[in-house]
Amino acid sequence: MAQETGTHSRYDLQTKGENVREELANMIDMISPTETPFQSMISKENSTNTVKDWLTDSLATASTSNAHIDGDTFSGDALVAPARLQNHHQILRKDLVVTRRAQKVNQAGTKSELSRQIVKGGLELRRDLEATLTNNQAVVIGDDSTAPQFAGAPAWLATNTDRGAGGADPTLSSTTFGYPNAAATDGTDRALSEATLLSVIKDCTVSGGKPTCIMVGPTVKQKLSQYLFGSSARIATPYQDHGKAKKAASVVGAVDYYTSDFGTLEIIYNLFQREDDVYVLDKSKWSLSHLDKYKVVDIAKQGDADRKMLVTDVTLCSKNEAASGIVADIDETLAVVA
Repeated sequence: MAQETGTHSRYDLQTKGENVREELANMIDMISPTETPFQSMISKENSTNTVKDWLTDSLATASTSNAHIDGDTFSGDALVAPARLQNHHQILRKDLVVTRRAQKVNQAGTKSELSRQIVKGGLELRRDLEATLTNNQAVVIGDDSTAPQFAGAPAWLATNTDRGAGGADPTLSSTTFGYPNAAATDGTDRALSEATLLSVIKDCTVSGGKPTCIMVGPTVKQKLSQYLFGSSARIATPYQDHGKAKKAASVVGAVDYYTSDFGTLEIIYNLFQREDDVYVLDKSKWSLSHLDKYKVVDIAKQGDADRKMLVTDVTLCSKNEAASGIVADIDETLAVVA
């Protein structure tokens, strides 16, 4: 096939000086993940100070020797005062500066560049908070030249733990005002085992917790599903899982709930936590406490630009860490074992 002689084509427009109006879609697509499961699942409360304190207590060990004669002389039992714990608040911010011209020009995908950046910054701030909540960091007590930091979840979990060789539990500063002053020490990575996971679930239950969630990284989530669909696994059929018959055949490749001897736990993935950590969580024993919730603050105009600050002032409260647990030092490249 050939063009007729003298044909003026689209390619002539391109080679002889482009005069075709551009076609730019009036939409901006963003693919970055924004799910923040840990902060979404736990309760929220308010703070009135930059240091959050709370009390924790436990019952005495059950005794088989609590037997008295009729008319026995009264004697006071040894009583234990509650322990006082605390965590420090951390300031998380996004600082935005958008010029007058950036606001005035006709843009694709937005009517206001400043408004778009505020929405984007808010999502980024939530991602930063999620990553910090699951980060193995101890408390940093701030001063005029040091930014304060709250202790993340791994730095609280010290009772129901299983760690790789060389790993060590976090430590508290004291028993009067206990806060994590030393984060957990990482050990040698190893494969996640079902036996280890079951042991931590049992330990949480024996301690008095009611864990309902196993939170893992995305790679470990896939490894768990692969293991639980293996020949040695003990799971219900897909039809039983979904509770109804299928009209057409389908392939199920994920396990989202794990039924143990102590209840059913939802298995969720968290894109912002370390793959090394597998959490067994009693969600009722954790909370976020805000001195300031997510807010947009107007900053004085400077030059030919508008300035906004997105900020939150928050800490993590571990109401009783013995209700939850962790299997640490997991090599996510290895298959789950029995």
